[in-house]
Amino acid sequence: MFLSELLPVRDAFRILDENQRFTEPETVDLLEAYHRVLADDIVSRFDSPPFDRSAMDGYAVRAEDTFGSSPGNPSTLRVTDSIGAGEVSGVDVGHGEAVRIATGAPIPAGADAVVMEEYTLRDGSEIRVLRPVAPSENVAPAGEDVRRGATVLRERTLLRPQEIAMAASAGYSELKVFKRPSVRVIVTGNELVDPSDDLEPGKIPNSNLYTLNALVESAGGSADPVHLPDDMDTVGEEIESSASEYDVIITTGGTAISRGDVVVDAVDGLGEVLFHGVALRPGKPVAFGMVSETPVFMLSGYPVAAMVQFDVFARYYLLRMQHLDYRHRAVKRRCRAKVASGPGRTDYLRAWADDEEVEPVQSRGSGIIRSMVGSNAYIVIDENLEGISAGEECDVLLFDSMVI
Repeated sequence: MFLSELLPVRDAFRILDENQRFTEPETVDLLEAYHRVLADDIVSRFDSPPFDRSAMDGYAVRAEDTFGSSPGNPSTLRVTDSIGAGEVSGVDVGHGEAVRIATGAPIPAGADAVVMEEYTLRDGSEIRVLRPVAPSENVAPAGEDVRRGATVLRERTLLRPQEIAMAASAGYSELKVFKRPSVRVIVTGNELVDPSDDLEPGKIPNSNLYTLNALVESAGGSADPVHLPDDMDTVGEEIESSASEYDVIITTGGTAISRGDVVVDAVDGLGEVLFHGVALRPGKPVAFGMVSETPVFMLSGYPVAAMVQFDVFARYYLLRMQHLDYRHRAVKRRCRAKVASGPGRTDYLRAWADDEEVEPVQSRGSGIIRSMVGSNAYIVIDENLEGISAGEECDVLLFDSMVI
């Protein structure tokens, strides 16, 4: 299939949205839930903490027994028990009594405050309290964090370490999450070989296979890469079989906008190519299609172009496939240099940004991997702009903002 006109980036996103697929839920152990997306609300099964507990190492007391205490006039209390973390005491704290207590241990009956250990002097079975405490001082009350029955996490929440902590505190050892998209990565190219210290004449290390594997993982997917020769039958057979086994197929190579492109023609013969050629720099030969209801992203063989195409389109699709409300969210930075651009295309320029400014990377070739290593962002120049002046604010898409 050959398209002579380049599609605007906004129209490419519209086609992706119209053909968006989603993964189904599965239940995983809490230890495996990091960076997964919740498929259910989480309701706390009990108060957290489930009991009044000590916030300090010290002594559980009746606060009124310490009123007026000072180094020159300490209160003397009798120690009747000791409680470690995870233990409970059957002793009630009466007037003039104290129970030694560890941080996190339940407050014994009768006590309403904890005196920090550094404000006491121990003498056998007695302590002298050197400063007063108020009722509830150094006590974490039951339900201080979460009340039983409260919704603590919502469906479609991305689980960071803090959400994992909340789920555990709410009483969950397993969570229902959306499945990671399974992605078949097909790298084509007769010239590509495995990286090694011995490179044959005319061959190139296959960086795309490892790059796409890492990019898919950075978008929450599970990649299964394979390298194939530039052979129509071989590529077609792999795409056809992969369409029934994987959620998404991503290919590199064989997408140049000309007749006879191996990958694009294979997809066109098996299903439908929905776009081929986008007004995007770098990476205009990007294509997208469907084979047996399975989305296929056809990326360039040039490493940098493939990375940009992935970040702009495939990453967007994969994150939304996991039920995340994902959009590329650009921030504003002041550009340190003048940047030229042609109207009618959207530029994603490699750049280095700090908190205030952004500077474009000078090396811009689609095969210059070093330019990506020296970047932490894209300067995004809309198709309606003819460039950016030095000192002008511009849209910047930070790499870190795209990684879950």
